[in-house]
Amino acid sequence: MSDVHEALKNLVERLHEAAKENLESILLYGSAARGDFHEAHSDLNVLCILRSLRAADLARVSPVVRWWTTVQGQPAPLFFSAEELRRSADVFAIEILDMQQNHRVLYGTDAVAGINVPMNLHRVQVEHELRTLLLKLRQHLLRDAGNQQELGTVLAKSLSSTLTLLRHTLIAFEEPPPSAASELFGRIAVLTGASATAFEAIQRLREAKSLDKEAVLPAYDGYLAAMEKVLAALDHHLPKHQWQRAAKNSS
Repeated sequence: MSDVHEALKNLVERLHEAAKENLESILLYGSAARGDFHEAHSDLNVLCILRSLRAADLARVSPVVRWWTTVQGQPAPLFFSAEELRRSADVFAIEILDMQQNHRVLYGTDAVAGINVPMNLHRVQVEHELRTLLLKLRQHLLRDAGNQQELGTVLAKSLSSTLTLLRHTLIAFEEPPPSAASELFGRIAVLTGASATAFEAIQRLREAKSLDKEAVLPAYDGYLAAMEKVLAALDHHLPKHQWQRAAKNSS
């Protein structure tokens, strides 16, 4: 992790030099802040708060972002103003709640503390993101069913998103998610009937140094089935009451 710390320190210095007094804060969030960063499959997720987001202000930090994405191979930081971030809590409920629970201030103020996240909209976003991930996994399988190496890579890369969404599924059920993946999978199994073994198989695949090609398709099948179970339980036990009321009012 020493390389990670050095890269983040370098990023903060470059952003501060480029943005100067326009820079309000920089936060690290996601797996690196949570403690389950995997160098082969995880990203360094960074949130930057600028006082002004005019084109000229963004242009000043553009060379730093280009260095971060091309030389360091990391996703571009997210740029918000503090007020814009606060007003985005209804549409980015998962992201902001996740930032609040797992983040590290690299520079300036804590931009996510105190933001009110609407939990009714959080539950809707959890289902939306799970269904989107499930559809993407099916599309990958349809396109690359004969390429076990590619399917294995897809499964390994998807696990970070799945872990996040399973944590937020427990939050939607008003349960604090455990930090250990094995405990998370076990609790999801109890609440939804999804196979904990199916999720554990993907974790083992991600951590394996060599790929057992014969195991990929069965693992893929179990993974899809487990996600379908999670979705069914979420929709059954936590129905979208607001949508139902809206439909009644419009009829």
